Amino acid sequence: MNVYDYLLEESGFLYKNFLLGNKEELSYSDLYQESLKLARYLRETYGQENNILLVAPNSSFFLVAYLAIMKSGNVCVPLNPSIEENNLTFIMDLCKSKIAFVAPALSGNPLWNKVEKVYDEIPETGHGGNDLSLNLFNEDDFDEDRLAEIIFTSGSTGEPKGVMITHRNIIANTDSIIEYLKLTGDDVIEIVLPFYYCYGLSLLHTHLKVGGSVVFNNNFMFLGAVINDMKKYKCTGFAGVPSHFQVLLRKSKSFKNENFPDLRYVTQAGGKLHKVFIKEFIDNQPDITFYVMYGQTEATARLSYMPPEFLEEKLGSLGKAIPGVTLELVDEKGNPVLESGVVGELVARGDNIMKGYLGDEEGTADALKNGWLHTGDLAYRDDDGFFFHTARRKEIIKVGGRRISPKEIEEVIVSIPGVVDCSISAIFDEILGEALKAEVVVADPDDPNMVEGPFKKLCGEKLALEKIPQVFEFSTRMRIAPTGKKTKKLNSV
Repeated sequence: MNVYDYLLEESGFLYKNFLLGNKEELSYSDLYQESLKLARYLRETYGQENNILLVAPNSSFFLVAYLAIMKSGNVCVPLNPSIEENNLTFIMDLCKSKIAFVAPALSGNPLWNKVEKVYDEIPETGHGGNDLSLNLFNEDDFDEDRLAEIIFTSGSTGEPKGVMITHRNIIANTDSIIEYLKLTGDDVIEIVLPFYYCYGLSLLHTHLKVGGSVVFNNNFMFLGAVINDMKKYKCTGFAGVPSHFQVLLRKSKSFKNENFPDLRYVTQAGGKLHKVFIKEFIDNQPDITFYVMYGQTEATARLSYMPPEFLEEKLGSLGKAIPGVTLELVDEKGNPVLESGVVGELVARGDNIMKGYLGDEEGTADALKNGWLHTGDLAYRDDDGFFFHTARRKEIIKVGGRRISPKEIEEVIVSIPGVVDCSISAIFDEILGEALKAEVVVADPDDPNMVEGPFKKLCGEKLALEKIPQVFEFSTRMRIAPTGKKTKKLNSV
């Protein structure tokens, strides 16, 4: 089944609004008709299996183009509207795209001259709505292993990696998330995550499938507007990465004390949220169910979740595999790690695992081995089968020959009241080779406790000597990418 048919088979003719908001509203029926008309136009004009670029913020423009591209049998390539020129050039050459849908404010970039046709608005196709039906594109033999989209993520070499996602991948991931979140047509979610990010797309897919509604907020830093929209549109769900929850808990003056009578749950993924913030959220908003989740773009977003009833008992855990996914641990030789408490690399398999990396056979072979996705994340499993993340293999820092995970140190430092965030990185040391630097984000720069002395004292009480940062750097601003994920300074090592 084409993912378009899967997502809209039960909701396409609903007259309720899928998109709610002050700036834009869009009903299911209008979304269905407009995207189907565009799909027919794309199929007739360009055929199938083209990589079509989509460069736009979360908007009705994005929704219509995204769904139409996949329905037409083509491949959608959603990109960050703020993408750097060198990355855009690389992606355009790799994808060999002839067509691009570009938000009007961005369409004047001379780089688009490399593309045969640029659409900065949904074209008038000439097709009426009455002659449109699913039968126009009813392919009984449709191969679900065909590409639906290519999601680009940063690679270790600095060049973006094009993660190839199939129709089957999206369907499997969507079914699983709906099941464990218990989503229904009554759910309304506020989306602050961009749709060129797999986490953001998963919110779109799940709420389309169940006939729910979405509210867009494309600027999370205006916390008052985010909180007001949650209440105004009676949102039942909110999704964020660690930085979103850290800012809400430590920088918002009102979030902790606000009452959200309609907010049923929140989900957190996109990196490990330190335990102190999870506990702080639970303590301040005990009536809202908190779902910790873990995943990767290579898994179409999701690999594990923490059943909420175990959240406090297993605080800090990634949880267990989502429905339809198998998680295991392997050692450096690829042998299974079966013992509880022993660290290994987390590997996964399921229908949500990517097809591979576009134009990168070596990278694909390194990531996919014998049907298993090798995540690059180190973890252990406890006696009850819950997984605990210890470090990214690539984040390990060697200090005096000792392997150190930054997460343990960051956990200690963010436990200090008034600290919003902490990032541990490596700096050059003539004796040790590498030493540790702590970049600390504080809520109030005038707080007399936000100085090096108390931090070093606490680290000395909680950590081994080699884990105490040599350098502390304080600021009031988190460096956050458009996805909400943290970015780090590049230090000289």
